Amino acid sequence: MKWKARTACLAASVLAAWLATAGLTGSCVLFDKGYAASAEAAGAAKDTAVKLAYPLASIELPLGTRIPLGNKLTLSAPVTLAYQVGNAAVAKVNAHGVLMSVNAGSTVLTVTVVSEGYSGQLKLPVNVTAYKPVKRAFLPALSDRKLTVSGKTFTVRTVTIPKGMPVTAGLAERRVGATAPLASIAAAYRADVAINGTFFEAYGGPPDPYGTVISDGMAEHIGNTGTAVGFQWDGSVLMDNIRLLVDGRTEGKTGSSGWYAYFMNRTPAPGATAATLFTPKRGERLGFAASRAVIVSKGVVTRIASGENAAIPKDGFVLVFQGKEQGQAAKFQVGSTVSYKLKMTDLAGNPVDWSQVHTAIGAGPRLVKDGKVALNAAAEGFRDAKILTGAGARSGIALRKDGSIMLATVSGATMKQWAQLMVGLGAHQAMNLDGGASSGLWFKGKTVTAPGRQLSNALLFGEQLKW
Repeated sequence: MKWKARTACLAASVLAAWLATAGLTGSCVLFDKGYAASAEAAGAAKDTAVKLAYPLASIELPLGTRIPLGNKLTLSAPVTLAYQVGNAAVAKVNAHGVLMSVNAGSTVLTVTVVSEGYSGQLKLPVNVTAYKPVKRAFLPALSDRKLTVSGKTFTVRTVTIPKGMPVTAGLAERRVGATAPLASIAAAYRADVAINGTFFEAYGGPPDPYGTVISDGMAEHIGNTGTAVGFQWDGSVLMDNIRLLVDGRTEGKTGSSGWYAYFMNRTPAPGATAATLFTPKRGERLGFAASRAVIVSKGVVTRIASGENAAIPKDGFVLVFQGKEQGQAAKFQVGSTVSYKLKMTDLAGNPVDWSQVHTAIGAGPRLVKDGKVALNAAAEGFRDAKILTGAGARSGIALRKDGSIMLATVSGATMKQWAQLMVGLGAHQAMNLDGGASSGLWFKGKTVTAPGRQLSNALLFGEQLKW
C-alpha cells in the first residue's frame, strides 16, 4: 500500500476507534505506566511532600542488564516522576524509569516528583559491574529443516533461542526513520542473533515503520494492523492483535484538558491531518516543518512552535498537530504539565495488559495459535495481495510450549503455506514478520538469510546486549 494512502487509512481508523472508546479520566499518567496526580488532588493539596522509597539502598547493575524501577518503587501519593542519571557514560535511564547499564562504574540515579503542587526526591547510588554469565537451558542453535506442505518441499532456516535470553528492538542508527544493513544493526547492539522486524516504507518517503515498536518499556511507534509479539520482564512472551491509542492530559493555570494522538514517530504526509507524538528515539529533530508543535521537557511545556523543524528534548517529547488537528495545540500553554498513557486493546476492543512488556514488534498476520493454523490476514487489516495470496520470502517468529523462541526464514511461500510450515516446525504460537526483500536472519556474526535491502528495524537477542 502506498505510504500516503496507508497513513490516511490508519489515521481515520485509529481516530474513529479512539472517539468510540474515549472517555478521558481525571488522572494523568506520565508515559506508558508512570504515576500521576489527579487535577482535583493537585488543587486540594498544594506543596505536598511525597515519600519515595526503593527496597534497596543502592542498585547493582551488571553489564548487559536493565531493570524497570517502577516495579519496585513505592510512592506515598500518585504523582508524575522524572528520572535522571548523573553519569550517562555509566548508566542511562529513560522516561519510563527503565535503568540500563552502559559501562562499569558508579553514578547516582535521581528520581524527582514533577507534579504541580507536589515535591519529593530520591537519590540511589548505581554500581554497574562486570557482566555475569547466566546459565540458560541451552545455547542458541542454527539449523535447516526440510518440510513438505501442499506438495511442495521447503527449506526453512531456523534459530532456536532459550527462554529468558535478553532481547531488544533494534533500530537503524538507534532511531526511528533510518535504515542500515541487518548486520550493522546487530553489531550496533552487540547482538548474537537478529531477524528483520516490522514492515516499513521502503519505496519512497521517510523509511518509517508500519508496525508497533516498543523499546526498553516505551512505545516508540504505533501501527494498528496485524499481530505483535511482546517480551515481558519475567521472560514470558505474549502474542496478540494489540491496538494502541495515546490518551493524554495537560494541567495548567487555566485548568485541565484531554488530548490525544494516534501516531508516534511517523512523518505526516504533506497536507495530511495527523496528531503525532515524537520521542527522543526519532532523533534530534522532527525532520520536517510542523504546522503546530508542542515541546515538552520533563513533563512541562517549554515552547509552542509553528512551521518549525523542532528539536526533540532528550528528557521529553514533541506533540505535532497537522491539518484539522491543529486546534488541539490551543489546549497547551507554556508551563503546563503534560502526560500520557497508552490504551491497549485487542481487535474486539477489550483491554489488553502489556504493562510488563519491555520489547515488542508488531507485524503479522498471526500464523499459529495454540499449535494450530490461525490465519486471517484480512481481519487483521491487511489488504496487500503479497500478504493475502502471493508467495514470497518470509520471516517469522514462533513460541514453543517450553517457552523457547524460534526465528525462521523461508523462500517462495504463501502465507497459508508459511502457517502450515510453522506448525510443522513445532510452533505453539507464531506470527509473520516483514518479508520479501526485507527477509533476513543473522547468527553469531554471519548472515544466514541475506536481506535484499537495508532495514529500518530488527528483533535482536544476545547475552551482552548494548542498550
